Amino acid sequence: MNTGRGDLPVVAVVGRPNVGKSTLFNRFVGRRQAIVDDTPGVTRDRNFARVFWNGRRFLAVDTGGMIEGSDEAMDRRVREQAMAAMAEADVILLVVDARVGPHPLDSSIADLLRAQGDCVIVVANKMDRLPDGDEHLDFWTLGLGEPEPVGALGGGGTGDLLDRVVALLPPERGPGESDESEVRVAVIGKPNVGKSSLVNRLFGEERSVVSETPGTTRDPIDSAMTYHSRQLRFIDTAGLRRQSRISDSLEYYSRIRTERVVRRADVCLLVVDASDGIHVQDLKIAESAWEAGSGLILVANKWDLVERDTHTAPTFERAARQKAPFLTWVPFVFTSAVTGLRARKPLDLVLEVADERQRRIPTAEVNRVVEKLYIRQPPPHHRGRPVRLKYATQADVAPPGFIVFSNYPKAVPDHYIRYMHNVFREEWTFTGVPIRIRFRGSDDE
Repeated sequence: MNTGRGDLPVVAVVGRPNVGKSTLFNRFVGRRQAIVDDTPGVTRDRNFARVFWNGRRFLAVDTGGMIEGSDEAMDRRVREQAMAAMAEADVILLVVDARVGPHPLDSSIADLLRAQGDCVIVVANKMDRLPDGDEHLDFWTLGLGEPEPVGALGGGGTGDLLDRVVALLPPERGPGESDESEVRVAVIGKPNVGKSSLVNRLFGEERSVVSETPGTTRDPIDSAMTYHSRQLRFIDTAGLRRQSRISDSLEYYSRIRTERVVRRADVCLLVVDASDGIHVQDLKIAESAWEAGSGLILVANKWDLVERDTHTAPTFERAARQKAPFLTWVPFVFTSAVTGLRARKPLDLVLEVADERQRRIPTAEVNRVVEKLYIRQPPPHHRGRPVRLKYATQADVAPPGFIVFSNYPKAVPDHYIRYMHNVFREEWTFTGVPIRIRFRGSDDE
């Protein structure tokens, strides 16, 4: 059971097949991410999504239906992965079917969860007549406390459920509980691209197990160093594979851990196999880190295995950025953990990107740039009236976030926001760091 380490808490949704787990999960995340079907066992591979409720964020994990006692390979796999999710979770939601009433399999799962204490909530789903109906009361017999009635399909009761979930989450780390000067670096990437070898090269010793077998590193491994008088903490994570290839509970557990590590990292080193090129899964991992607000550096490892000339590195970068335009702002380093080629360069880039992520632009300068871009190209009119950009300021760091005040904030089109992003980058670069731009209304019109 996770005890809370200041990173993103995990809420696992478990239960027997066809009780509405994926419907509840989709209700939480606000989109149809999990496959929902009346056929038992439709959810085979796990789904992960970040949820925000009442000022708190957590990682929701949708699991497959647990079938106790079945010797079918798929049933065993789903059961093992659900057990792994429960072991890692801060809060567990046991979803049951209120229309059917208590089922022997509900009781079997409840027996497994009873040792987890007060972090389990029984969710009596399919109560579509809320606030009427008392079918959920029958589930007191599971011995896991007061059942929470919901109708996930229509959304009934889910707000009250989320309130209970948030109340059970571990306390967030306070501003004085972490070393603000420490830079947290997550080493991420597919299995067998040389992440552990790179970490070992940086530290000059065997900090992580290195093997030719893909996926040797199962859990994140923390290692600290001082570089140019700065404290760096490296977390060498398990390799991230496509979810369809997660075939055992250990690897599933590792994926949850890695998702959490990325969320609390200041900088992510995405390691790719340069001899194999950039693939869709590499880009998905990069996008995940970028969307989480982490700084990002792309490390093209095994560069010693690439036949190269003066054009090889630029060609590699150009191909990657054509596939994912946000990589335009991400620094690349071409290295070999085996030979030591440019092995220290990632450390210099980590310090540069970490500083960029904390960079703050004076308000007067922000407004100067916004005024200049507005004069050069104002936004399109809204219903025949001009859309004005009146005032702007940087509201956040880590990652940098800007607020622009406008008379019609919702009328600013996406292409104009992209234009503003590009101008901000031209002015301030923010190497390796995502930036956020939000619009708010002004009160003087």
